[in-house]
Amino acid sequence: MNPFWTQVVIQTTLRQKGKKEDRKKSYSDYELAKGYREFLITLKRHLKDLILITIGIFSASFGFKGFLLTNHFIDGGATGISLLLFALTKVPLYIWIICVNIPFVILAYTVVSKQFAIETALSITGLAICLATVSFPNVTNDNLLVAIFGGFFLGTGIGLAVRGGAVIDGTEVLAIYLGRKFGATIGDIIIVINVIIFSAAAYFLGVEIALYSMITYLAASKTLDFIVEGIEEYIGATIVSLHSEKIRQMIIQKMGRGVTVYKGQGGFGKHGEKTEIYIVYTVITRLELNKLNTELEKIDTDAFVDMSRVKDTKGGMIKKRPHKH
Repeated sequence: MNPFWTQVVIQTTLRQKGKKEDRKKSYSDYELAKGYREFLITLKRHLKDLILITIGIFSASFGFKGFLLTNHFIDGGATGISLLLFALTKVPLYIWIICVNIPFVILAYTVVSKQFAIETALSITGLAICLATVSFPNVTNDNLLVAIFGGFFLGTGIGLAVRGGAVIDGTEVLAIYLGRKFGATIGDIIIVINVIIFSAAAYFLGVEIALYSMITYLAASKTLDFIVEGIEEYIGATIVSLHSEKIRQMIIQKMGRGVTVYKGQGGFGKHGEKTEIYIVYTVITRLELNKLNTELEKIDTDAFVDMSRVKDTKGGMIKKRPHKH
C-alpha cells in the first residue's frame, strides 16, 4: 500500500478502534488492508451524504424562492414558522431559518447525537447561505401551482437531507423528544404542531393563504414520505449472515441498539441444504438506516437483510437510549 494511504488509514480507521492504551504502533498487512477497505466504505458514505444534502439544499431553496416566497405561502414545521415570520416581519428568510432551528439543533444534540447535531447545523447553515446568495426565477404566480410544486421541491429537499443523515427542518427532533416524554406517537405530535402553525397563518395572513399553505404542506409531506420511504420512525431489520456474532456486536456497540438472535436453518437448491445459522433482528430509527447499511457492508457484503416498517415500538432500547449516528 502507498505510504501516504497507509498513514491515512492508520490515523483514521485503525486509530479509532479500541482505547488509547490499546492502540498499536505497527499493524499487519491484513489489518492495513482491512482498515483501507473500511476507510473507503466510510469515505464513500460521507461523499454520498454530502451529495444528497447539497442537492436537498438547492431543491428546498428552489421551492422557497421559485414558488413560496412571492405568494407568502407557508409549510409545516420549523420551515413553516420561518416562512410565517418572514411574511410578518420582512426580515430575510435565511435569518429566520437559522434562528428558528437553533433550539432544534441543541435538542438534537441530546435526543440524537453530537455528530447528527453538527451535520444538521451545517445543513441548515448551507440552506441559509443558499437562500442568501443564489438567485432562482419566480416560476409562476398561480396559487394552486405554487402550493403544489413549492411543496414538492421543498419536500424533496427535506427528504434528500434525511437520506443524507441530517435534517434541514428540526420539527422531527422536537417530535421525537416530546414522543418520549409524553408517550405520544411522532405523527400525532407533528399534526398538533402544524395545526398551531396553520391556525396562526389563518389569523395573520388570511384563511385563503392558510388553506393553500395546507396544500403546500400535504405536497411536501407526501414527497418527503416518498423520498425517505415512509414516515414511520422505526424500521425492523432481519439480518441473515454467517458473521452473525460480529453483526450482533456491531449493533450493540456501534449502533447502541438491542438485538434478538434466534437460531434457524438455511436452505439451498432443490432439496435444500440445511445449514445452521443465527438470525439477528433489531429495530432502528430511519435516521440510523444509512449507518446500519454501511456497517453491514464492512462486515459482510453478502448478508441478506429484510427491512420492514414499524409504526411504533414499546419498551426495549429504542426509546430509552440515545440515538448514535
